[in-house]
Amino acid sequence: MKIALAQLNPTVGDLEGNLARLEKVLAEAAGNGVGLLVLPELFLTGYPPRDLLELESFIERCDRTLEKVAGLSATRPATAILTGTVTRNRLAGGRRLFNSAVLVENGQVVFSQAKSLLPTYDVFDESRYFEPARKLEVFPFRGETLGLSICEDAWNEEHAPLPHRYEFNPLAALKELGGTLLINLSASPYHLGKEKLRAEILARQGQHLGLPLVMVNQVGGNDELIFDGNSLTIDAGGRIRDQAPQFREHLMYCELDKLRREPESETRPAGTAPLPMQQLEEALVLGIRDYFRKCGFCEAVIGLSGGIDSALTCALAVQALGPDRVWGITMPSPYSSGGSVSDSRRLAANLGIRFDIIAIEKLFSTYLESLAPLFKDTEPGLAEENIQARIRGNLLMAIANKFDRLLLTTGNKSEMAVGYCTLYGDMSGGLAPISDLPKGMVYELARHLNRSRETIPETTLTKEPSAELRPDQKDRDSLPPYELLDRVLELYIDHGLDARTITDREGFSPEIVTWIINAVNRNEYKRRQAPPGLKVTSKAFGCGRRMPIAARF
Repeated sequence: MKIALAQLNPTVGDLEGNLARLEKVLAEAAGNGVGLLVLPELFLTGYPPRDLLELESFIERCDRTLEKVAGLSATRPATAILTGTVTRNRLAGGRRLFNSAVLVENGQVVFSQAKSLLPTYDVFDESRYFEPARKLEVFPFRGETLGLSICEDAWNEEHAPLPHRYEFNPLAALKELGGTLLINLSASPYHLGKEKLRAEILARQGQHLGLPLVMVNQVGGNDELIFDGNSLTIDAGGRIRDQAPQFREHLMYCELDKLRREPESETRPAGTAPLPMQQLEEALVLGIRDYFRKCGFCEAVIGLSGGIDSALTCALAVQALGPDRVWGITMPSPYSSGGSVSDSRRLAANLGIRFDIIAIEKLFSTYLESLAPLFKDTEPGLAEENIQARIRGNLLMAIANKFDRLLLTTGNKSEMAVGYCTLYGDMSGGLAPISDLPKGMVYELARHLNRSRETIPETTLTKEPSAELRPDQKDRDSLPPYELLDRVLELYIDHGLDARTITDREGFSPEIVTWIINAVNRNEYKRRQAPPGLKVTSKAFGCGRRMPIAARF
């Protein structure tokens, strides 16, 4: 039997649009003699549908869309469709839901298997919406016995050394029931290194169970989450036989008999993922492009400071949207260096975008004059510095509002972590593309973008970071060295280590480690008001890290 894995980019909630994508790939697959077309987890709804699942009207539309899928299958009787969607628990009167893999053939739903393992860690909250499968079953189909699983179902290896979140391994249970082919429908979000981890886990499952395994993964950006694709076919020996490309739609064909034969060579699959910085570039470009497309925006505006963060954000936006749809604006204040304007202008010229200058010195003076009666007998400080950032944020939001553009914020993870950012100032905007990139990674990615030509000016890459909100200001006046800061943040945020453990392990100053951790905790209220940011590390701020604000710990 010939199978096609449809690695597609659905839009959450767009049932008709997602159905149209299914219809298109069905026609292509059927024309190539495919017996089974496999689509990702919750493909019809898009993943994650979140609280749309609490709307009865939405669930009714899901029911009708599945009926339409059945109707499509009647027009292509030789090609069955296996898709992810929401189904009702009929034993509970249809009031509770399953996350299901549904097999449709020749006009009818012939089999459905609900997801067994419902993740509730990191960005996942599936127990909020679904109940686990009441039982596992296999299904005889065209000479095979299908064992269907959904994403997390494949991640609980009882034979692996890692801790287990669940009591059993659904894939092992499917083999015991007589399954001869394991099929996994996934919507597995991306972070750096995730594609390697996913492939290793699935390959070990195939090897341990001695069965061929195919996995189709969603691709595309949905809000903060980026899905990388990297769909796989794995033979009964646990060898990856084919791998779909990363970060783009793809229809991958698989002949099942080949998964049961020894491979002709041990060469790596053509779709093997690129190196980390290339991955990161492609992930962020995809995340920006899909956020704009799926939210109905076409054009961006960005405040350019002459610094590395705004330069990188702008360069990525140009890749995602095109130079004619990106507008860079620099807003010098009394404390801006000459390089702030010249480096911004040079960046804009390199990228071919529109560039404008709005001086804010007069506006800043007007603010200070208006506040003088209230600020009298006080020393100038942070409040006055932040006025400049808030003037810039206000101007950029006005431009975005006037010209129906989306403002991109430019803060990085290191600054967001410790609150080195201004509410209603540089935090203003609709999307924060690099908010999950530590400062060191910002520089690494920027140099990667410059690998073939100067996109980001070299002077931007070599100058010392500064907010330029007071005379001769440098980031190092307020923050520890970024190398130290990034390492402490990684250990505290990503790995959950406490101050004493970090100090003992790394040999850092206890005072500095404590200051960093206290700054992270103290600034949760700022991050709660930040625009959504694209997740590319294992632990991003936002929906995957839910910390209290009014708390002491």
